[in-house]
Amino acid sequence: MDWDVLRQYAPILLRGFGITILAWAFGTVFGMALGLVISLAQRYGARPVRWVLQAYIEVVRGTPFLVQLFVLYYGGPLVGLRLDALPAGLVGLTIYGSPYFAEIFRSGFDAVPPGQAEAARAIGMAEPAIVRRILLPLGLVSALPALVNFSIILTKETVILSVITVPELMYQVQRMSTETFRYLEANLVLALFFWGLVELISRGGRRLETRITRHLLERPGHG
Repeated sequence: MDWDVLRQYAPILLRGFGITILAWAFGTVFGMALGLVISLAQRYGARPVRWVLQAYIEVVRGTPFLVQLFVLYYGGPLVGLRLDALPAGLVGLTIYGSPYFAEIFRSGFDAVPPGQAEAARAIGMAEPAIVRRILLPLGLVSALPALVNFSIILTKETVILSVITVPELMYQVQRMSTETFRYLEANLVLALFFWGLVELISRGGRRLETRITRHLLERPGHG
């Protein structure tokens, strides 16, 4: 193990890791938000809207992320969409993640007992209030483990951004390997950084699940 090489490349590796975290966080937050919108639109939208959204889900889930990224980055200029590497990567991760998050939310909503919403309608509660106060909180509890799991999957998809020259961790590790021929150190750094990020996400997800469950049990009618 050559510690001098690691110290020499530490600044660019840390910058790459920072961009990896940025890409993961952006793709997760905005992919989850878009997925939630898609899921609600499929649930409450008109039939043509549901057909279009289902087609979007099937197309994105049925094609590799690398292909989607190439189409967005290299094919975008053909239709007037010109994005630099990092913005293209962020948009690509958002698009890639959104249908998976939409399906996770859908399964979470389906797990909510129908009687909960029926009882709310019986007492005159409006549909937006039912979504906000019943469907979202209870559906989130069921969907949270899958949401966390797919967020972890997105961390690993960030390495694909290196193919369009996004200077994330994989890109910097490849640069280090090419310049020094120290493949063991480079890949060890890559593995350790991703292991740490995945552990952080997993622990955060478990804590969030515990807090949400406790909050729901403390609400009136759940004691």
